[in-house]
Amino acid sequence: MGATKTDFFTDNQNELAILAKALGHPARIAIIEYLLKVNACICGDIVNELPLSQPTVSQHLKELKNAGLIKGNIEGNAICYCINELGFEKIKVFFQHVETHLERRNNECC
Repeated sequence: MGATKTDFFTDNQNELAILAKALGHPARIAIIEYLLKVNACICGDIVNELPLSQPTVSQHLKELKNAGLIKGNIEGNAICYCINELGFEKIKVFFQHVETHLERRNNECC
């Protein structure tokens, strides 16, 4: 079987791309903002906050969870979601690296 294009990149580059892709939809940004506001949540509460159907919200939650940006625990008949700090730490480290590079650059590029 041939190599996929992602095989040509580092594990870190692939992980960051997955995180960025998960954040690439406004509904997912809204979900993250809501989870930050309430600090924990039941899926039904999120559905009430967004102008989307329950299956659509569930799909967005699944994408965020698969990327490692949120985590969920089963509580009775519902799943309680919260922010996964580890996923956001990876994003933070990447942007700190970018910021450090930009500060050293002194606007010498186009």
